[in-house]
Amino acid sequence: MTLDARQRAMLAEMGVRVWQPEPVARVAEPSEQAPAEAPAVTVTVRDASETIAVGARQQPAGSPKHAETAVPRPRAAAPVGTGPAAPAQAAPAAALGPRPEGVAQMDWPALEAAVAGCRACGLCAGRTNTVFGIGSHQADWMVIGEAPGENEDRQGQPFVGQAGKLLDQMLAAIGVSRDAGIDTNLIAGGAGEIRAGGPKDPENGANEPRQGVFIANVLKCRPPGNRNPLPEEIAQCEPYLRRQVALVRPKIILAMGRFAVQSLLQTSEPIGRLRGRVHRYQGVPVIVTYHPAYLLRALPEKAKAWEDLCLALATAESQTREG
Repeated sequence: MTLDARQRAMLAEMGVRVWQPEPVARVAEPSEQAPAEAPAVTVTVRDASETIAVGARQQPAGSPKHAETAVPRPRAAAPVGTGPAAPAQAAPAAALGPRPEGVAQMDWPALEAAVAGCRACGLCAGRTNTVFGIGSHQADWMVIGEAPGENEDRQGQPFVGQAGKLLDQMLAAIGVSRDAGIDTNLIAGGAGEIRAGGPKDPENGANEPRQGVFIANVLKCRPPGNRNPLPEEIAQCEPYLRRQVALVRPKIILAMGRFAVQSLLQTSEPIGRLRGRVHRYQGVPVIVTYHPAYLLRALPEKAKAWEDLCLALATAESQTREG
């Protein structure tokens, strides 16, 4: 007797067990058998980002497709002489070494050679040139900036490009030139001294001699991507700058930019709070002002920079009278 589902449920509630024979499995006709698995397909992978399908099976026409499971295919090493070239390996870490000893006793040639060969911090790995400084070695003025940028790194000189042009204009306005008083015997192929002409003398029309200046940066190597200098990088370069100031013996230092100011004065105060006052570095008066690169982006601040230049000029003149 064949029972339907409702009858079996009623008997189960009454506690009557019903024996039901197991259905005999029907042998499918050849036309009803499942299709054979698709043969393996060789896939050429050109890049590690491509994927290969796993478990895909052929489906009868009109039936829903099974979702394919994709797994990343690892990049296999190409046989020698075939396939695309392997990517270049990352450059090894820079071989660092201690800063040269005796920096405080070095003369100009020894100091410049020490800077050129310095590997005391990781900035040496990415530099094109060290940026030692430029100008007169007996200048009354010294300009100290922050760190070399792309142009400075390429040319090996501080304050070039548009920021350098603005700096030259600022200095020329107070009768100072980076070319004045340079001993070209210290420059390859040079001879004698350069005395650049200054403003016209109103009485005889002759050029008044401009004062010389030595220009340097706190850092001698460019930080990658022109990022901000790190404290440990500033600390490694500080003895070089200290020796440059001792050799130049300027009457006035013009500190340009936040990192130059904070490094020289050992403070975290912003420039806005440090302007308008005379500070000291190794006994030398220091005037704080904005970096020319910042002034190119913030033109209204040029008026403040002019006030700083006037204060620096007055301070330098008072040093000359007292000296």
